[in-house]
Amino acid sequence: MKVCKDVVVTLAYQVKNEDGQMVDESTKDAPLQYLHGHNNLIVGLEAALEGREQGETFDVTVAPEEAYGDYHDAMVQRVPADVFQGVDEIVVGMRFLADTDQGPIPVEVTEVDGDEVVVDGNHMLAGQTLTFSVEVMEMRQATEDEVAHGHIHQEGGSCGSNNDEGCCGDGSCSS
Repeated sequence: MKVCKDVVVTLAYQVKNEDGQMVDESTKDAPLQYLHGHNNLIVGLEAALEGREQGETFDVTVAPEEAYGDYHDAMVQRVPADVFQGVDEIVVGMRFLADTDQGPIPVEVTEVDGDEVVVDGNHMLAGQTLTFSVEVMEMRQATEDEVAHGHIHQEGGSCGSNNDEGCCGDGSCSS
């Protein structure tokens, strides 16, 4: 079997930025499992996995436009501190969901300056070229439910089920 659309792939990986710093990993003890071909990974990594076989290891460098996108200065904004209702102390590094005209987006506090706070809505890896070291550990054909929902289901459950296992746990997701 090769990695292709509608195959569930289990992989271990490490991601390094341009400076060689590890910025993320999924170990063999806690591997990533995803449904291939359903936009569950960044574009560049999913493309590099296409056609790979179980047990294969490889490195791939992914440009920003195929990873988390370019860094956009317009995504950095200075806002009044009082918009953070219910937060006693705002500190650099805090993350929030900001309500926007396009829906909620995650932002990170990058500066606190008196009554103003600078937030950055860029992904923390935006604008960075990333190098992945990947091992394809396992593969299996996806179930009909997984393909229909576009993501994997853990053993014993599926979205909308009444049991306590699976992708939704309490059955609260809607697909």
